[in-house]
Amino acid sequence: MNNKHFTVCGIVEINGKVLLVRHTYGSAKDRILLPGGYVHEGELPTVAAERELLEETGVKARVKSLMAVQFKPEQWCVVFIMEHISGTPRSDGYENSEVLLLTAEEAIARPDITNMSRELLKAYIGDRTALEKSGYLPASSLPESYAMFI
Repeated sequence: MNNKHFTVCGIVEINGKVLLVRHTYGSAKDRILLPGGYVHEGELPTVAAERELLEETGVKARVKSLMAVQFKPEQWCVVFIMEHISGTPRSDGYENSEVLLLTAEEAIARPDITNMSRELLKAYIGDRTALEKSGYLPASSLPESYAMFI
């Protein structure tokens, strides 16, 4: 069973480029973002991140470190930095229509990237060593109902 309240995503570099997917549904439809998804009931977030990445892109990766945590009253999302182990990136043809490999700088500059993915990649290339509360606030949220630590 999926739990839509707990989500994960991962930053994976392959040959110096970040793995991204073009989403096929919801508010991110037709936009690019970091691959991820729902945590199954009873599943650890690290296991979910590795599973979701494999399901969505055909890439096997291992969680290396915690990058960020996003909180909303109805949901949280954990973002990991992951190490590529094997696999050639490919679309799952369902949740995403395309898999892209771009440098973080290229991805940040694109108008079709989600705002959250843009903020995460900015922090990633900034090589932060501690999670700090970000000033990022989605247009649909109020300061008292949203927090992201990157």
